[in-house]
Amino acid sequence: MNKAAEKTSQQFDSVFVSPMRSYTLAALNYYEQLVGAQMDAARAYSDMTIAQARTWLDVKDADSFKKAMESQQKTATDLMERMKGDSEKVTSISQSFMQDSQKMAEETTKKAVETAKQ
Repeated sequence: MNKAAEKTSQQFDSVFVSPMRSYTLAALNYYEQLVGAQMDAARAYSDMTIAQARTWLDVKDADSFKKAMESQQKTATDLMERMKGDSEKVTSISQSFMQDSQKMAEETTKKAVETAKQ
């Protein structure tokens, strides 16, 4: 390959291919974290629901009904706290991805401008 073609190939890699790979890696990491958080949340919500159903199956008298109602209130409080934490986690993951993407876009633009000046 001649020098001009080699230089053009290197510039193309530097300006387009390498940044695209970096962005794809960041996107894959983001989706992996997001799906992981969603799976954890779904599992926790399912576990809470099953545990609460089991509590209601044990109701046999007024005392066990009272305990089930107290458990229901505690579960509702725990669920709200869990949902709040899960929302914060997803927000944090998304913000991190957005910041990384913005930084990569700025770096890519800077490289493209420098390459164009050459």
